[in-house]
Amino acid sequence: MKIGELARITNCTPDTIRFYEKEGLLPRAGRTEANYRTYDESHIERLRLIRNCRELDMTHDEVRALLHAVDTGSPSCCAIDALVDEHIAHVGSRIDELIKLRDQLTTLRKKCRGEQAVDTCGIMHELTSKKTAQPKAKKSHLG
Repeated sequence: MKIGELARITNCTPDTIRFYEKEGLLPRAGRTEANYRTYDESHIERLRLIRNCRELDMTHDEVRALLHAVDTGSPSCCAIDALVDEHIAHVGSRIDELIKLRDQLTTLRKKCRGEQAVDTCGIMHELTSKKTAQPKAKKSHLG
């Protein structure tokens, strides 16, 4: 099948398919005599795995780890279990951060009654007068 059909079957764009090939997540396609990419059922299965992992907000490195387990024929799924457990913990941390952000925004929203002039708005006053925080260290759930 050609790239357009693979894209339609897997609900993604041809550009996404090319990107995954470039990143090494999807094996390079064969070529026809006219130099069109050709794909088979194995590409559908692998692309579905990639797309479903991305829907779960897994990083490309996490997807690579899962694909490695598939490609090497790992006899046990312990590494997959561990990866998903780490991802669950990461999601939990993100939820905690989002709850904290919601609470901060709720507190900020209470600073304004809604019918004031912008120059006397409590929200604007808070945002312009509050000291800015130190930049947070970049962190990733991958370590």
